[in-house]
Amino acid sequence: MSAASLPLRDIHLHAAPAWWPPAPGWWLLLAALVLVIVIVGTRWLRRRRHRRTLEALFDRSLATADTPVAQVAAMSELLRRAARRVDVGADRLDAAGWRALLAADSRNVPPLSPEQVAMLVEGGYRPDLPAAQVAALRADVRARFLAWMGAER
Repeated sequence: MSAASLPLRDIHLHAAPAWWPPAPGWWLLLAALVLVIVIVGTRWLRRRRHRRTLEALFDRSLATADTPVAQVAAMSELLRRAARRVDVGADRLDAAGWRALLAADSRNVPPLSPEQVAMLVEGGYRPDLPAAQVAALRADVRARFLAWMGAER
């Protein structure tokens, strides 16, 4: 057979690599991404469950109080308990120290007004309180309680 009888063809390049299955580096990147998503999701769910538990505790404590005076006393008690997470010596504060702690701007929660602080400090000992003022106080105290307990959104 002579060289002239062989058919000559153009140069052929090999085929492009298939996109599936990916290289091992892509598998590692995917595994790392899934791990990050699982960790972030778990932390988010845990924080959400913690916040809902604290909200339920606050609401249950105030639901058992039948009068506005009892509700203010319950709010004050919950804040005293939560204050230990902000200041270790908060349970030993006198009235002036407790007023200063309540009036302070802490953990991205606006300070309570002087009237609200006075209601929290003295409200449990008054014979009667207006229900509208207690309802207005409830939202601010709840926000401060959740912030002090570490249940940020």
